[in-house]
Amino acid sequence: MTEAETPHCPCFSSGHHEQERTGYLIMSENKTPSTWRPATRLLHAGLERTEFGETSEAVFLTSGFVYDNAEQAAKTFTGEVEHYQYSRFANPTVTALERRLADLEGAEACVATSTGMGAVSSALLSHVKAGERVVASRALFGSCHWIVANLLPRYGVETVFVDGADLNAWAEALSKPTAAVLLESPSNPMLDVLDIRAIADLAHKAGALVVVDNVFASPIYQKPLELGADVVVYSCTKHIDGQGRVLGGAVLGPKEWITETLQPFTRNTGNALSPFNAWVMLKGLETLSLRVDAMTRNAAAVADYLAQAPGIVSVRYPGRKDHPQYELAQRQMSGGGSLVAFEVAGGQEGAFAFMNALQLIAISNNLGDARSLVTHPATTTHMKIGPEERARLGISDGAIRFSVGLEDSADLIEDLARGVAALPRS
Repeated sequence: MTEAETPHCPCFSSGHHEQERTGYLIMSENKTPSTWRPATRLLHAGLERTEFGETSEAVFLTSGFVYDNAEQAAKTFTGEVEHYQYSRFANPTVTALERRLADLEGAEACVATSTGMGAVSSALLSHVKAGERVVASRALFGSCHWIVANLLPRYGVETVFVDGADLNAWAEALSKPTAAVLLESPSNPMLDVLDIRAIADLAHKAGALVVVDNVFASPIYQKPLELGADVVVYSCTKHIDGQGRVLGGAVLGPKEWITETLQPFTRNTGNALSPFNAWVMLKGLETLSLRVDAMTRNAAAVADYLAQAPGIVSVRYPGRKDHPQYELAQRQMSGGGSLVAFEVAGGQEGAFAFMNALQLIAISNNLGDARSLVTHPATTTHMKIGPEERARLGISDGAIRFSVGLEDSADLIEDLARGVAALPRS
């Protein structure tokens, strides 16, 4: 496909045009009743069936699509006819995932991407240009921090970091025209909770597009669009797949912005999701609410255990009253989530001793998985931002990020007790 052809590729909001398609592309359109609740939507929203009437969504492992005749192909590229062209542009399985995610999030449109970082980078790079400003919360995942601190300035974009919890700092940073705002809430890895509505109000006065990374809360526990955000991004690798199988991302927002700004960028730069990965994520969505709820119950239990365990300096969990933004979390989240951050005595030595003593909980830098995982942010996910920036974010050498899984909470607590027992004693 040539660059000149790309602008004519239609945005598929439905997958059926019987008069223009042969049988293998005819799909039944699902109309999602407004009365359906989230658990039902996770199973049925955007469901499409081919003429074979399969119960599970079909997976279209194809790079391209054929046309009935040359005239249909020509009209497809001029936009007169809607027809799938090439899986870098659109694919029926990916479309099904995008529809279901948009329905769950309450968004007008969605674009699925190859990874979560593909979602973040595409949302920003498609929107901003040289001479404009981006304001971001300082508390970002390491790769997101790198994009704002290193990549955007290379292209002439001014970037400013602020303390995400300080609304006065946001007001000052947004006192000048700004193209985009990026924030995470809760943040990675220390679970800071940011006031999305207040920040969005300030950002919109500055003319900014508000992009919220909602990975830690998941679409089950937080709806950033209802809180004033314009765009929501996900690493679908996390809770949405949630079983450590595939990579993927998603960008959700207004249809006009998705169609006119984001899609030309993703389609021309090749940031496309594999149809197989999309199918796996559709299966993951079917159990998302069950998994997230169970993981959250476990997270609350282990946070309570860690809070009273010897050698644990501090615990951060949005569902506990001792979290510094507990009241805010109660207002904008419907659950505490599956992540717990805690600090052990003894710095890096203590953290390594704790993690190495674990027998059930695995050491991995992934999160949102069905299996419980721990990582040491200072030497993994946030290693490259440097010690000074980590200190500003409260990421000490003794900090550990715990992604709580689906195991029995009693078994998790017994394993954590092994880590506690391995901590150096003063």
